[in-house]
Amino acid sequence: MSQSLTHLIQQLPKAELHLHLEGSLEPELMFKLARRNQIQLPYADEAALHQAYQFNNLQEFLDLYYQGTSVLNTEEDFYDLTFAYMKRIHADQVIHTEVFFDPQAHLARGVSLETQLRGITHALAEARHQFNISYRLILSFLRHLSEEEALNTLEQALPYLDQIAGVGLDSSERGQPPEKFTRLFARCHALGLKVTIHAGEEGPAEYVWQALKLLNAERIDHGNRALEDAELLIYLAQQGIPLTMCPLSNQKLCVVPELDQHPILQLLEKGLCVTVNSDDPAYFGGYINDNFQALVNHLPVLPHHIYQLCRNSLIASWMDPSEKQQALNQLAHVWEELKHPST
Repeated sequence: MSQSLTHLIQQLPKAELHLHLEGSLEPELMFKLARRNQIQLPYADEAALHQAYQFNNLQEFLDLYYQGTSVLNTEEDFYDLTFAYMKRIHADQVIHTEVFFDPQAHLARGVSLETQLRGITHALAEARHQFNISYRLILSFLRHLSEEEALNTLEQALPYLDQIAGVGLDSSERGQPPEKFTRLFARCHALGLKVTIHAGEEGPAEYVWQALKLLNAERIDHGNRALEDAELLIYLAQQGIPLTMCPLSNQKLCVVPELDQHPILQLLEKGLCVTVNSDDPAYFGGYINDNFQALVNHLPVLPHHIYQLCRNSLIASWMDPSEKQQALNQLAHVWEELKHPST
């Protein structure tokens, strides 16, 4: 069964909706960019950096994550980072991706928003041409910084909104409730931007409620702790609010002690629109298909679960209706072919 499930994972088209570009910075590329920019990293080599990827919580990961961003300084750096990710997910049958980037982490180092966007969007467009992967770009605000700083970043982004589909809220969740950013996201909605919020990873279920009720989130990133609130589960299911879940990330950051305790199947069977994503694959040990495979290895996953998770990813995406229907048709066709292979 496991071999057939692995084949199914490899063949089914899917979308990735929870991916931080900076979190796809593989050690090899990090060292390459460090050499290019004459930056000294505090690690002897790639192997030593890999060994540092042991985290007890989200903050320990973020400390290393922000350190890694120091090598991203030029348009070429952001292009190389983005194109490497797009090339990698092409092998996993990802046909659409919606990627986060953290402009504040780079603005603080003097890297302009224009430099960031030129590199990222050039790579996304080139990958669409080469690999036929559609995309949306999400500007994510850092919740450990102030709302005023986020509003200032939004103002800087105004000339570039034609390149940005939506906005998010990430970084350390503990002690940083969504309600801290009510004015910011009201402004984002007024500008016509879509909204997705990290909530319920390390923070409580109450943070998910705040993201929905105060920030009018259309998607919730992670959302594990929603399982603790029966009323919230009913609301998420009835409203069709997607949860972009990240199994390997959750295990690596000790959100779940072991993957056999991950709630994704429970949530799926309760009728929630849950999806599988990689979050920060360079740090957490795997891209999207690795996350699917990890679930297969630890939970009683059946073929229809994998199909539904892939279908959810397309439904939850911000593709245009015609684009989304085409993707759903493609998935249904491959699913039928795999169930009934022609002789």
